[in-house]
Amino acid sequence: MQDKKALLRSIPKMDELLKNDIFTQLNEEYGSNRVLETSRNVLEELRKSILADEITDFTSETIADSIKSALANSDKINLRKVINATGIVLHTNLGRAVIGEKVAKNVFNTVCGYSNLEYNCEKGERGSRHNHAKKLLTKLCGQEDAMVVNNNAAAIMLALGAMAKNKEVVVSRGELVEIGGSFRVPEIMELSGNILKEVGTTNKTHPEDYENAINENTGALLKVHTSNFKIMGFTENVDLTKLCEIGKKHDLPVIYDLGGGALFNLEQFGIHDEPNITDILKSGVDILTFSGDKLLGGPQAGIIVGKKKYIDLMKKHPLARAVRVDKFTLATLCETLKCYLDPEIAMRDIPTISMLAQTLDDLTVKCQKLISVIGSDIECVIAHDFGQVGGGSVPTQMIESVVCKITDKRVSADKLEKYLRAYETPIVARIAKDNVMLDVRTISESEFPIIADALQSAFKKQER
Repeated sequence: MQDKKALLRSIPKMDELLKNDIFTQLNEEYGSNRVLETSRNVLEELRKSILADEITDFTSETIADSIKSALANSDKINLRKVINATGIVLHTNLGRAVIGEKVAKNVFNTVCGYSNLEYNCEKGERGSRHNHAKKLLTKLCGQEDAMVVNNNAAAIMLALGAMAKNKEVVVSRGELVEIGGSFRVPEIMELSGNILKEVGTTNKTHPEDYENAINENTGALLKVHTSNFKIMGFTENVDLTKLCEIGKKHDLPVIYDLGGGALFNLEQFGIHDEPNITDILKSGVDILTFSGDKLLGGPQAGIIVGKKKYIDLMKKHPLARAVRVDKFTLATLCETLKCYLDPEIAMRDIPTISMLAQTLDDLTVKCQKLISVIGSDIECVIAHDFGQVGGGSVPTQMIESVVCKITDKRVSADKLEKYLRAYETPIVARIAKDNVMLDVRTISESEFPIIADALQSAFKKQER
């Protein structure tokens, strides 16, 4: 007991402890309040450890190091960089679309200061935040008007609420999808104040199903792209062009919830059955909604394009303010859209597009570079495997890819995967046939040294 009392008495007082030179740097990095609070917590844990016979020796330097480590670890609970080695390009859990460096740099220059978010510099009067993306979207999509909200669920909810409140909205039973996080189309329609009118069956819907459902209380016809599943076999649905003909015949607007939102034709990358925005708009649809952070390759946003008379209704709707986007989102989206003005620049500067465009030859060369950076003391080989587009897009198609397969058995695949995931910069990989696989499609070359350091650290730790 005397030893414990002596140890407790030897714990330095806070003012003495904070004289250590390390605290000058810590105060600048984390702020004095945070450093003080963390120091108190560390000292309290030290007292508990002494009383539990878990610690028999310490110094002011070891305490300072513990405080430094505690501060560093506290930052890890926040949003931070993760390396995606899964081969899933639009990984929902890892933030979906990656923002390119050039786009991010331009956004940084815009948002790190005041901006013309709602100011018309030419006229010297208040402007509208809707105009910034509108100019680019109407040019790229060839539509009358455009509007941006915070995600696609909000976009379809606003469109339905503004265009068909208290009215019936006709939709095929086979398109009543559930999107991520258990959000369902019928529930969104209910929140929008619509009356759901289901037509057809799960696997078959015909034009006459829509025709027979239309009445004096019909407000709109809705089509939903079933991007996250496919019904195969004995199926039939009404294509968008035919649905638009029905809408025009009955003077009813047609709304298409696309979800994904590709401005590029993905067939050129070997990805099939995913509609692109340009082709969809040729159908004559009145309103199209899609996501910004999926196949477009931008920030999370819900993008609405189409007829001006309907988008004007949305801009005046009370919900519009609740779902509007901030300057960061608008700046990032606008910079992303600018890239699409030249397809070659989009291919180069939008990571989602450049990842999907990589050929097997490109990926093989890339994988060879990664293995070279890792070093010959860790056994790994080039292997062919499959990745995915992700983000609820193209669910039935895998993408051929190239992986760095770690074959070194000094560390088990399970242990290595967990170590990489717990690394200072977490590396999320996958395991196949008892090997850790690093899919190079979703890894940038700038991340190779981090992966190499993590692997070297894992194997050295195993040897100790």
